[in-house]
Amino acid sequence: MPELGTKIKKSFRHIDTITAFFVAVLLISNVASTKILDLKILTFDAGTLLFPFAYIIGDILTEVYGYRRSRKVIWLGFISALVMSLVFIIVGKLPAAADWPFQEAYNNILGLSVRIVIASLIAYLAGEFSNAVIMAKLKVKMQGKKLWVRTIGSTLIGEGIDTIIFVLVAFWGILPNSLLLTIIISNYVFKVAVEVLFTPLTYKIVALLKRKEGEDYYDKETNFNPFKLEN
Repeated sequence: MPELGTKIKKSFRHIDTITAFFVAVLLISNVASTKILDLKILTFDAGTLLFPFAYIIGDILTEVYGYRRSRKVIWLGFISALVMSLVFIIVGKLPAAADWPFQEAYNNILGLSVRIVIASLIAYLAGEFSNAVIMAKLKVKMQGKKLWVRTIGSTLIGEGIDTIIFVLVAFWGILPNSLLLTIIISNYVFKVAVEVLFTPLTYKIVALLKRKEGEDYYDKETNFNPFKLEN
């Protein structure tokens, strides 16, 4: 029996699985982004094919479980991406075996520059937290109605912040301004389009989780400070 006044933390069956998918999408998209795709209409890094799903998963987390739990997942993704990037950089700097002929290939694909890592991590935090805060506040204001407005609206802001910060921090002064603008617009349009396209699936997953978990959290008294990690 818990002591009087002790808060009982509610346990959930599926939040760990969703968290694992979120982190996996984030890390895989970061590695895939080392290849640049030319699809005639749009030109962008390959990570953009997968990265929008991090926002979709983030929307689902915030809608069902609330901002406080999303905040922890966002930080877990940040730490995972940071560790991955540091390991890639350190391994690239360590001496290769004399008979291993792939050092140059490794450096070209996984030899991340410090500037790219910083740009990616800052953009990720700014975009994901913007997305989660907007989702949570709109849910309260709209009394849980019109989920599509919240998912698409939060993505418009979050993905916009993410894309602009990453491109400018990573490539300002390296690429021509006209190309920077093209990359920003191409990435942004594609990411938002993915969110819109998968809105029906988001509805189904959200409804399923709310029913299975018995949870539909409203952040009415939540502290939205991104650095406040405790429940």
